[in-house]
Amino acid sequence: LCGIISCTIISVFSGPGGMDAVVETLFGDVKRMDKRQVFYQMLNFGMIVSSALMIWKGLMVVTGSESPIVVVLSGSMEPAFYRGDLLFLTNNENDPIRAGEILVYKIKDRDIPIVHRVIKVHEKSNGEVKLLTKGDNNAVDDRGLYAPGQLWVSKSEVVGRARGFLPYVGMVTILMTDYPLLKYVLLGGLGVFVLLHRE
Repeated sequence: LCGIISCTIISVFSGPGGMDAVVETLFGDVKRMDKRQVFYQMLNFGMIVSSALMIWKGLMVVTGSESPIVVVLSGSMEPAFYRGDLLFLTNNENDPIRAGEILVYKIKDRDIPIVHRVIKVHEKSNGEVKLLTKGDNNAVDDRGLYAPGQLWVSKSEVVGRARGFLPYVGMVTILMTDYPLLKYVLLGGLGVFVLLHRE
């Protein structure tokens, strides 16, 4: 994929007119805009970004989860979920977690949350709940993934419970993580489109 993108970029820059032609094509509209139009387009772009952030924060409040949408990054939950599936989460504190539910949890000092199934629930008399998880496609439980010396996942480490999913929609996120150049090309292209689009 990176090779295709690189070849495309090289062919564009080495074509008739080279770099000057690309700059003229991309920014010709900007040159024709007066200051008011440029300001309006920048304001429009800012409103799109702000709206996306407000929607995300709203989802956090409604679902009770710090991350209401996550992408499955590995095949450890096949055949229930596949790499690239987009999961929708809720995290209702008053709803007890039961064995068989699929959780997303985050271990301290690990950046990436884990999507696995609860296989054991240990409830103490003081109300404390401890969970043991395992990937459906894994041979052993997750104790090897927990922090050193940790045997259970606590309720405070739970990000949410899977309530629904869209298959393979998250592959875009995985591709952007695996190929950073693609991420910058897509985000840069989106920014240029919004700034230059006059509708």
